[in-house]
Amino acid sequence: MSLWDRLTGEFIDVIDWTTDDGDTMVWRFERYGNEIKYGAKLTVREGQTAVFVNQGQVADIFPPGMYMLETNNLPVLSTLQHWDHGFQSPFKAEIYFVSLKQFTDLKWGTKNPVMLRDADFGPTRLRAFGTYAIRVADPKVFLREIVGTDGEFTTGEIQGQLRNIIVSRFSNAIASSGIPVLDLAANYDDLGTFAASKIGEEMVEYGLSLTKLLVENVSLPPEVEKAMDRRTQMGVIGDLSKYGQFQAAEAMRAAASNPGEGGGAASAGIGAGIGMAMGHMMGGAMGGFGQGGGAFAQGGRASAPPPLPPRGRQWHVAVDGAASGPHGAEALSGLIRDGRLTRDSLVWSDGMAGWERAHSVPDLAPLFTATPPPLPPAG
Repeated sequence: MSLWDRLTGEFIDVIDWTTDDGDTMVWRFERYGNEIKYGAKLTVREGQTAVFVNQGQVADIFPPGMYMLETNNLPVLSTLQHWDHGFQSPFKAEIYFVSLKQFTDLKWGTKNPVMLRDADFGPTRLRAFGTYAIRVADPKVFLREIVGTDGEFTTGEIQGQLRNIIVSRFSNAIASSGIPVLDLAANYDDLGTFAASKIGEEMVEYGLSLTKLLVENVSLPPEVEKAMDRRTQMGVIGDLSKYGQFQAAEAMRAAASNPGEGGGAASAGIGAGIGMAMGHMMGGAMGGFGQGGGAFAQGGRASAPPPLPPRGRQWHVAVDGAASGPHGAEALSGLIRDGRLTRDSLVWSDGMAGWERAHSVPDLAPLFTATPPPLPPAG
């Protein structure tokens, strides 16, 4: 420090703090040799308090106001210095300005999931986050326990410790609350209030006061959220049996509107299949067609068309010594009705090693289960 700074330091007559940057909790008034001129003016604004420290010990504390610094209004400091009589020479003391405003929008959140047992989902892991607000409640305790000799103490220097306290106490609160997972969103305020009461007791030890604790979100693991989504979908669908019938009817309607290959004969076959399927659906819904088995019963026994192979697969068929195709499922049904495709016909599709008999192909074998064999020769 220059000689000029040293000389002007001895003539400081105004002591105040006006450069608050928003997150500074404590600021030390700096001057050479900690010397304060006798009769200097101390200005403490609203939301501040000034703490005099002499030789590492807290002496006098000044609330908001303007003060003339003389030995008669510094009782503690005068006692510490053994000033039995007033004097007018500079005296030494460190002055700390402490902000008493609320420090808001401080973040907290769980680094690791909180384990709890839920009545609906069993053992469950939760994460939570939110904000909180604090203020200095006891400047003397705060300086002694937290600040020490730090000349400019900010919220960033204590947020880590406060966050750990909040997360620990909140985890205990949510695990012991017994609130079902599905009802947590409706109890954020109660959880915040309960946790704040527990956390506030510990912050008193630091000279702080927890003025607000907000729970913004409690989230579930992704797999639990997916299970909840499926459960919601089931609730929207309602009667699953009716929903299945509706889906089947929609699928058949789509098939009828797109007949594909095979021409009119294939379309007619699909129409017959739709009629039979709709008949069975209606019969299941109404408990059957009554005595006799209905219009589709033959000899007291209902017959159904053979199942079709997968719609997307295409087949080549050996017809009259030449390859014919590719054919879709509907076209194969037409070839069977025309007698051009039999159990012993050679067929081939993508993915097969070579030509094979139709009855030996698993996807085509069901087509021939309902087809009677050729009649034996007459006589």
